[in-house]
Amino acid sequence: MDAVVLQEEALLLPEEDRALLADRLLESLSKRSEDFGKAWKKESEERLAAFHDGQMKAEDGAQVIERLRS
Repeated sequence: MDAVVLQEEALLLPEEDRALLADRLLESLSKRSEDFGKAWKKESEERLAAFHDGQMKAEDGAQVIERLRS
């Protein structure tokens, strides 16, 4: 399959499926993605701890995206 056709088809997927595909593609990019994964794991653990400690509040993702788009 031609890369352009594949890209066009991928863009027709629902948003969640595109996100999963993007994540999988990033994972396939060698050591750089491994380093990114480790860094993101650390960051997400720190954010979760900050949330549990009351240092960070949670916001509804859909509302945040809507606010950013407006």
